[in-house]
Amino acid sequence: MERKLKLIWDFRGPAASKTAQHHEIHLKEFIAAEKLTLNITGFEELTDMHSLAFMVVPESEMKKVRDLLKPHRGQVYSE
Repeated sequence: MERKLKLIWDFRGPAASKTAQHHEIHLKEFIAAEKLTLNITGFEELTDMHSLAFMVVPESEMKKVRDLLKPHRGQVYSE
């Protein structure tokens, strides 16, 4: 089975949570427009000043998505 990778965008500051939530909307739009295999997205509020948005892609689609969307970091996704 192909590995799944979690691509992450970090947002900091007092508006971090709202920005991460909004960014997730754009990630969902991108998934639909590009007809990607997986449709897993989300956002997390880590602290009052640090939130993140993420999407999960199969390893075979990672380079394409990475080059187009430029995530800040990534990690192996486990359900």
